[in-house]
Amino acid sequence: MDEHVRMKQKDLTGEGMPPDEARDAVSREFGNALLLRDRSRDAWGFAWLETILQDLRYGLRQLRRNRGFTVVAVSTLALGIGANTAIFSVVDTVLLKPLHAPDPSRVVIFMNTNRQWSMPAAAEIEFNMWRKETNVLEDVSGFRSDSYYLTSVSQPIKTDVMRVTGDYFRLLGLHIARGRGFTAEEELRTSRPVENGHVAVIGNGFWKSEFGGSPHTVGETISLSGNPYEIIGIMAPHDQTEISGRPDVWLPFPMSPNSTNQLHYFGAVARLKPGVTLAMANSQLKLMRQEFRREYPNTVSARRGDVYSVQTVQNWIVRDARFSLLALTVAVSLVLLIACANAANLLLARAASRTREIAIRTALGAGRRRIIRQVLTESILLSIAGALLGLGVGFAGVRALLALAPSTIPRVGPDGSNVTLDWRVLSFAIFLALVTGVIFGLIPAFSASRTDPNSAMSQGAARTGTGQTQAKARSFLVVAEISLTLVLLIASALFIRTLVALRSVDPGFDAHNTVTTQTPVVPKLLKSPRVNQLIQNAAQRLSDLPGVEAAGLTTLLPLDGSFTNVPVAANGAVPGGTSRGFATYAFVSPNYFAALKIPLLRGRFFTQADRSDGAPVAIINRAMALELWRHGDAMGEQIIVGKGLGPGIEQPPRQIVGIVANVRNNGLNLAPQPAVFVPSAQRPDSQWAGGSVSWVVRTRLRSVALDTEIQSTLRQATGLPVSPLRSMEDVIAQSTDSQSFNMLLMSIFGAFALVLAVIGIYGVMSYLVVQRTHEIGLRMALGAQKGDVVKMIVGDGFRLIMIGIVVGIAGAVTLTRFLARFLFGINPADLPTFAVVSVILAVVALAASYIPARRAAKVDPMVALRHE
Repeated sequence: MDEHVRMKQKDLTGEGMPPDEARDAVSREFGNALLLRDRSRDAWGFAWLETILQDLRYGLRQLRRNRGFTVVAVSTLALGIGANTAIFSVVDTVLLKPLHAPDPSRVVIFMNTNRQWSMPAAAEIEFNMWRKETNVLEDVSGFRSDSYYLTSVSQPIKTDVMRVTGDYFRLLGLHIARGRGFTAEEELRTSRPVENGHVAVIGNGFWKSEFGGSPHTVGETISLSGNPYEIIGIMAPHDQTEISGRPDVWLPFPMSPNSTNQLHYFGAVARLKPGVTLAMANSQLKLMRQEFRREYPNTVSARRGDVYSVQTVQNWIVRDARFSLLALTVAVSLVLLIACANAANLLLARAASRTREIAIRTALGAGRRRIIRQVLTESILLSIAGALLGLGVGFAGVRALLALAPSTIPRVGPDGSNVTLDWRVLSFAIFLALVTGVIFGLIPAFSASRTDPNSAMSQGAARTGTGQTQAKARSFLVVAEISLTLVLLIASALFIRTLVALRSVDPGFDAHNTVTTQTPVVPKLLKSPRVNQLIQNAAQRLSDLPGVEAAGLTTLLPLDGSFTNVPVAANGAVPGGTSRGFATYAFVSPNYFAALKIPLLRGRFFTQADRSDGAPVAIINRAMALELWRHGDAMGEQIIVGKGLGPGIEQPPRQIVGIVANVRNNGLNLAPQPAVFVPSAQRPDSQWAGGSVSWVVRTRLRSVALDTEIQSTLRQATGLPVSPLRSMEDVIAQSTDSQSFNMLLMSIFGAFALVLAVIGIYGVMSYLVVQRTHEIGLRMALGAQKGDVVKMIVGDGFRLIMIGIVVGIAGAVTLTRFLARFLFGINPADLPTFAVVSVILAVVALAASYIPARRAAKVDPMVALRHE
């Protein structure tokens, strides 16, 4: 047999195969037979391993020799695998990693559901009831995030504050590194005014940045919006929760056990007791709700029909991001499939040039399994190389994208800092590389394994590459690329049109040449007359600035967060009306409407005469008028804000003195909600404590100098810190951040898909031109013109493109229905979008076919007839 091996090696060398390849080919085909003859069964296992190593060495040698093919294939796969790995790293961080809490599957959040909303909203009267339920729940805790200003420094700094009840730290596994947490007494609401001193726990990062990590910080005092707080504890490093993040300061949440406050203004979390399921807890809450209605039948939540339930905190945190991330996962999966189709086409083209080699191997006794294994080995090597390259590029790309991501994506941290390249992501990349290598290598492997040695040796490698099997396989892959690309392009076009539709929505106010800023409300200003005097003085000084048209104040800026939703009622019988409803409400200064140019429909705006000692008045929007009064005839009627919420919140009946146009306060994609505006001078003293107010200034022309002067004037007039200015146009743009980010990602993936599809079509058509050179020469020798050749080649490409577009439209109609929740102002099956995108893709694809067709038309017939 050794002599026979040497003879076969000599024959292969004589056929033109390089000596090292001939040696590898013969040893591969006869290796197992020699080993089976000379070694034991245990040795055969080693021989199998040796054969695999031979395949790897041979595959690496082949890829090294064909560097152009290797670079293109690896780059294509790196794009697909890198994008998928990058998105998986985000999915893993947001959806798969457990909550940062002990036994996270048992940590739940209370939901309040009615016909208007479903949100984690709690009122003190309900919270105290939940705390008494000890059969299914434990560690029931309240939380509320706020922003204060650190005023114990020379330049006030905006500070993130989290108010929590005493059980919150234990529930979520947060640790105090120095000092202690809050006691039950510190949590109780007392008669002491807030400025008499309270306690605070500060975050570890805040401790290092503001106190230099001093070990003597516990016991010192800080001032937040003018209130002194004694520091009693310092949080451990890196301690955070997905609910509260890493606030700078933690404050106790005063909660009286006998409170009857019905205002839903905070959230509540708890832990299920061991052995208690969500279904059991929700059944108990249902019984509690029935008991609550019997005991408090006149409360707002009882009349409204609120339903209490709990769900896991992790599910609530990722509620909106889940579907978005799944949609992006599908998008990058399509990109990977397109990359696989491209790589498979490259391998098919390369397999055609290796027909003689494969035929010789088959003639020497290599079976189909051996040929398939060799081709798959090379495809897996390409895939692993693509994964290694794509891993670095993809991870860098996702960090760059997350830096642009809106804050609505939970758990990723600032600029995506929580998204890391850990063992889970690496394992996914390796698994994806192996699966991808098998997927795009199967068609070339099976195609190569069907090579007929007699036909291949007699016809020559060049012509046998044009066999029907490989031609059909390449056509199928081109059709798949076109169809998948069309789906992604249509999705990105729908997102683009959604953003355009949102940006064209009239928000109800004029944002041009209008800026906004914020100032805190400090304890020394808690009396309404003093606040009103300060507001009036500051607004007047701002209006006196050259270039300023109007300046006003509001407690809630449009499109800059959720407006407070309170019950309202018409005072007295309303023939044909509903008499009760819910509305957003805000306290505003007299010039607020002028600053935003909100149109007045009937009545008048507020004036300086609407003081705290004047008659209670209100302005409502058109939606509110239609909600409570038939035909919107509300002028001169009275409205009660906070109806049923109890003393300190329910306001006296207010006479409606004006009706203004609707403003889309909560979002451009949401219908205008009923709204009530109250003069800032008539705001109750208790409601001025803490928080901040927004100033709106309309200018004739924007300039850096005027912006600086506005900030300086406001700071001097109020004696308060002023946040950086923002234009109202930026506020509108920021309200559509989620839609903009979705559009950006889909556009990027669509662009990747288009580039890959064009490369794939160009590569296939170029290869077909090379393979048909002899045929083209014969046609031209028989009288065919250059135009006829171009039509023939472009026509072949056009047929594949049209089939791909038809299949892609069918797929897009199915898949884009799942995008309906992300779209605005457009139908998921919008015919113009489908038509325009299809035409653009067809034109680009035809251009990719035309370039090889022109090259084919320039072939010299005499040279082509000698081509093999």
